Amino acid sequence: MSGAGLRVDTTSPVPPYEQIRAQLAALISTGRLSEGERLPTVRQLAADLGLATGTVARAYRELEAASLIRTRRGAGTRVAPLPEGVHRPDRAELAALARRFADQARALGADDTEVVAAVREALRA
Repeated sequence: MSGAGLRVDTTSPVPPYEQIRAQLAALISTGRLSEGERLPTVRQLAADLGLATGTVARAYRELEAASLIRTRRGAGTRVAPLPEGVHRPDRAELAALARRFADQARALGADDTEVVAAVREALRA
């Protein structure tokens, strides 16, 4: 995993460490980052995002406190097994949710391009 997929909006009222924490937590809980996958070092991610190392270190500490990542000397920081109670949606659940959204968006008069653009924008937010 590289820091390229993460974005930090410095104009947002949400602190940068929280933006990083929330984005990584979402990637982990949805399975886009899988158990055992290695995360960049604090120093590397900070450089990639143009942030202070303390900002990234705080995000990593919060993720460790939530048992979403583990840091081991010599092994780096890796995605931990998901804690009990964290539900990963299956394909059928996601497909049903997507159908409901598409139906509602079309009822508003949106075409396919607008529906896809709305989903992409929501994923970036």
